[in-house]
Amino acid sequence: MTAEQTPLSLAPELLDAVRRIADTEHLLVALDFDGTLAPIVDHASDARPLPRSAAALEQLAGLPRTTTALISGRALDSLRAVASPPETTLLIGSHGAEVWMGEGSLGLELDDEQRQRLASVREVLAGIVNVAPGTLLEDKPAGVVLHTRLADDDVAEDAVQAARLELQERPGVYLKSGKRVLETSVIQASKGEAVEFLRQATGATAVLFAGDDVTDEDALGRLLPGDVGIKVGLDFTQAAYRVEAPVHVAELLEALLRERRRGVGSA
Repeated sequence: MTAEQTPLSLAPELLDAVRRIADTEHLLVALDFDGTLAPIVDHASDARPLPRSAAALEQLAGLPRTTTALISGRALDSLRAVASPPETTLLIGSHGAEVWMGEGSLGLELDDEQRQRLASVREVLAGIVNVAPGTLLEDKPAGVVLHTRLADDDVAEDAVQAARLELQERPGVYLKSGKRVLETSVIQASKGEAVEFLRQATGATAVLFAGDDVTDEDALGRLLPGDVGIKVGLDFTQAAYRVEAPVHVAELLEALLRERRRGVGSA
């Protein structure tokens, strides 16, 4: 029996919360991807959702009065490539800067000033990567990410500090720290704003959100009474509930699927 097949056990209070939220009129299930649906890997392009999580998400997406969404720091193209989300799952990329709400959704367009600002940011970060072994850049439509996962700790710390010193005071440039990444963007957005937008756009009467990273705290902090927020991992959080790893998220989604089927009267 593999680790993914091993029966797990969610905390009784979390199971109670799942049962409660499953009865809501319109449920929004919003999830981070990396570190939540998929284990963290050294190379971002290698990430894939755990099969149990992917299957549960697919079935949740097909239930009545239930909306599924992925809210990721990844660019939308990257998110689609690694997540292979259900056709009806809504997608929020680049920490809220990119939004896909279905057919006809408009892509992100930067103005001339934002494009120039982005090019300048990339030039700064490229200079840092050139002298910091193990670091690399990821381009997004509205930003550039400095990845330090493969760098030695001291090199990673110096690279991030150098980037912050150079960029943190620049008008119109926004920085976010994550797990071994420094995100830069020329559009101000957050996962918290994304959750609020999705709640309003879908008419959700309750939201379940799960995420593992520092940036997911923005979303967890915007949840309302009656919502369910889950931290994945052992880091500090304001979430009311916690699971340890993506394999536990799979169990969580399977429990939610069972309860939601009862809630909407689906076999």
